[in-house]
Amino acid sequence: MGGQSETLHQVVGDIEETLHFTGQINTQGGGFCSIRSPVEGGLPSDTTAIRVSFQGDGKTYKFLLSDGNKAAFGPSRRSPSWQADLPTKKDGEETTIIPLSSLTPSVIGGPVSTEVKLDPTQVKELGFMLSLKLSNGEPNPVETFGSGIFPFSLKIRSIEAIRASEKA
Repeated sequence: MGGQSETLHQVVGDIEETLHFTGQINTQGGGFCSIRSPVEGGLPSDTTAIRVSFQGDGKTYKFLLSDGNKAAFGPSRRSPSWQADLPTKKDGEETTIIPLSSLTPSVIGGPVSTEVKLDPTQVKELGFMLSLKLSNGEPNPVETFGSGIFPFSLKIRSIEAIRASEKA
């Protein structure tokens, strides 16, 4: 999380559990919040896309995949994370499919050019972020981000790997 921003994440619901990622962004001295979770054993090798079901607040978030390597320098130099914008509506549940081929490689929040290809079996983390910048490095517009100090709320109902043999 950046600067003065605050987050809370909790699993709510007895029958259908939902991850609720909520908080307050402060764009003075920061401007992002994120949540990440380990992916034990990576994704199946034939994963072609990710299906995410969620309820948003009208803001544009980012979906993230990573191999978990956070070293910035030396032989273990940081690998890119792979990002896609996740626009949300103010009300109602949504489901979107994110093709792995559409993910943008990113280092320290900005897009990078790389020969590295995303290997689903090497994915060790997945996450969500609300940021001043979109996946392409452009500013996240005030209409889909906010300004000053403002609340946010993203409820994640499910995250599923879509395999090559499955219909999306």
